Amino acid sequence: MKEDIKTPEDINLLVTDFYAEVMKSESLRPFFSTLDWEAHLPKMKKFWRFILLDEAGYTENVTNKHLHMHLTNELFDEWLLLFHRTVDQHFEGPVAELAKTRASLIGIGIQSKMNLLKD
Repeated sequence: MKEDIKTPEDINLLVTDFYAEVMKSESLRPFFSTLDWEAHLPKMKKFWRFILLDEAGYTENVTNKHLHMHLTNELFDEWLLLFHRTVDQHFEGPVAELAKTRASLIGIGIQSKMNLLKD
């Protein structure tokens, strides 16, 4: 049986493996290919520790960070599929389920702000 997400090390594994999968994606890779990974990965780890482990300190607006990107619903779907798959590969339990729910809600929020959601 897999363990639930409980520690900062679990978040490190989730974020590192997720972005490794993103970089294998033909459609998602271009959005990340010029990213400064040394700066980005610690921010994403801090974000998910804030979301899942209630660690204080993350103050950036994740939605605003994405509004300038030319994203589509299909790209959001792929991002979410990869995220869910990465969670399921390593973890199971209430926090793992929360991670998938929060990722889905974040995606919907960004899609809404980008006017990508259909009536």
